[in-house]
This record gives sequence, structure tokens and C-alpha cells, in this order.
Amino acid sequence: MMDATAKPLRVPPEISVYAEQHGIFDLIQKMVSSLLTNRPEDPIQYLIDMLKKSSGDEVPRIFILGPPASGKKTIAKMLCDQINAVLLKPEDFFLDDVSERVKEALSYKMSNKEIPNTLWAMLIQERLSKVDCFKRGWVLVGFPTTREQAVLLQEASVLPQHVVLLDAPDTVLIERNLGKRIDPYSGDVYHTTFEWPSDPNVQKQLVKPDNISEKETAKELLAYRRHYHGMFNTYNKICKTINADQPCVDVFSQVLTYVQQQHRSAAPFTPRILLYGPPGSGRSLQAALIAQKYSIVNICCGQLLKEAAAGDTKLGELLKPYIEYGQQGLFSWI
Repeated sequence: MMDATAKPLRVPPEISVYAEQHGIFDLIQKMVSSLLTNRPEDPIQYLIDMLKKSSGDEVPRIFILGPPASGKKTIAKMLCDQINAVLLKPEDFFLDDVSERVKEALSYKMSNKEIPNTLWAMLIQERLSKVDCFKRGWVLVGFPTTREQAVLLQEASVLPQHVVLLDAPDTVLIERNLGKRIDPYSGDVYHTTFEWPSDPNVQKQLVKPDNISEKETAKELLAYRRHYHGMFNTYNKICKTINADQPCVDVFSQVLTYVQQQHRSAAPFTPRILLYGPPGSGRSLQAALIAQKYSIVNICCGQLLKEAAAGDTKLGELLKPYIEYGQQGLFSWI
């Protein structure tokens, strides 16, 4: 039995093993983070409801960001088709919902006024709280574009797991933007050079979007570059920049690989390392150095077999022929 009053207090090894097996550290971290961002009036009931809703499996929460004509919407659509997540584009928030916040945002649009960043954050939070996003996960395209918007999203508990920044030289982006065409019925984006639809009916209904001239694109790029570093620094630990000046399938492959990676957990863990190699490769020396550096146990299989063979036991007798012929194994276990 442990004396709970004795100091220093020591955590029994079996408790650490249990916590690691069941992800207790990550669970507590998630609960505390959610409490601090949402600040509910009844924290206990909030945590109970949160645990009841949790399915145990993390759903994707992804931002796809980048300058104009970087291919954000195309890549996001391909990604959602692949991982079955909900595709969210800011311009679509006004189509189906008739909430008070949507009506307020529409009033700004009708008056040709810029929608306040705080309202954008509330609109996005409201959309992400719906069942489809909760169960399937989501991919948000093209927002935020500034550090202020990113901070407001954090305050609204909109916290992505992965942030993808697509980028390319400005000259490439300007040339690409000039060839952009949009299907007004589906919202799909095409290009006169790189991605032209095979369906003649779709070809006929494509329209050229407004404000894609070289001058307008250069202006938008300047604004994007001005805010880029502030936005990147907000998400630098979960953000990856991918070169968009390459074939679409290559860009998508890199994006998919990144968003399927799990970020390294800050939870304490017990290291378990296998070192393999042929005789003379230095595995025993490397094992000893690693064990010394990180204060972990070095278990050399060859040494264990020799010690067992040296003992006057039935197991030792069985091992002696193998030891004599140097067949004790080719790896070390730490």
C-alpha cells in the first residue's frame, strides 16, 4: 500500500500504464481545453454532456487556405470526397439557413458592406455545431484570411486539427486566375487550360467570375501576402505549406497524406524501442547510448541468453548449443 501522506508522492507504474493505454492524458487535455474556450455556466454538466456525445473517434477538422487561384476549392472538394467530410465554403453559409445571424450577415451583403469578423466567427461556429459536421467532420475553405479572424475563431472554439496552406508564385497565380470559370449551378470551379469539363452541357453554362483581371488579382494577392505571416504564426504548430504549382493530383496526394497524420501527443509515454541489424552494425553500442541518454532499461537479448545458458537449469542446457554456434539472435531490445 502507498502512503498518500508521504512525500515525494510517487505514481504507481500500473497507473501510468493504464493512463497510456486509455489515452487519459489526451482526454483530460481535451476536456480542459474545451472548458476554457467555452466557459460554460455548469462545467460539470458540460463535461458529462461532452463525454456522452463523444464517439471516441476524432473526426477531421481541416482548414484549406491560400491565395487566389491556388486551387483551394478544388483540393477541398477532392478531399471531402475522399474522407467523407462536410465541405464548407463561406459563400454557402447564406443558402439554406435562415437563422438570425445569417439574416444579419445578409443585411450587410445587401447593403454592400463588409461582414464584421466577429459575425463571421459566429456564423462558422453555428454551422460547425450542426449534426453533419459533428459526426463526419469538416473542411473549411478560404477562411480565415487574417490573424484577427483566426484569433476570433479560436475564441469561438473553432479549432482545426490540420491547416493546409497552398501557395505558388504570384505570376503563376495571376495567369491561372485569368482562365478560371465557374459552373453557376453546382459551384464547381474549372479552368480553360488545366481543368476543362468533358460534358458539353457543362461547358456551355460556365461563366467567367468577376474581378479576375490581372490588376484585381494582383491587388488580392498583395492583401493576402500582407496578412500571411500573422495567420501562419497563429497555426504554425499544425500548419503545412504545400506548393500548388504542380499537377492537381500531386497537390491532393500531399494534402491527403498530411491530414491523415496524427500530431504528436504531449502525453507522457513509456518508450519501447527495437534495434535491428547484422553482426558488427553497432546495435549494442547504440542501445547502450540510448538507454544512458534517456534513462531507460537496456535489454540485450544476446546477454540474456548467455546468462540463461550459464545457469544450471533445463533452459540453460537447451540454449548452450545455440550460444556455442553464435545463433543467439540479431537484435537488442530497449
